[in-house]
Amino acid sequence: MAAKKLVAVDFEVFGKVQGVFFRKHTQKQAKKLDIRGWCKNTDQGTVEGQLEGVEQQIGFMKDWLEKTGSPSSRIERAEFKNEKAIEDYTFSGFNIRH
Repeated sequence: MAAKKLVAVDFEVFGKVQGVFFRKHTQKQAKKLDIRGWCKNTDQGTVEGQLEGVEQQIGFMKDWLEKTGSPSSRIERAEFKNEKAIEDYTFSGFNIRH
């Protein structure tokens, strides 16, 4: 069986994503998809972070960040950058940073 391709990507989500439990839901979704990394609120009112995981699961997570988010959030757009293949995880779980 071929090894699953691991990828890492940076993200930033714009819209009403602070004060709506966006980070908590992001962490929950990441854990459900077995994705590692982190997220945090920015001073610009966005949520940014890094994802690491199997390419297909990262695809599901990107979709979730663009279209779903937390129940009270209103996502305008999500940006993804610096996507690259990685040999191994650099994070042990998915954390909310402050």
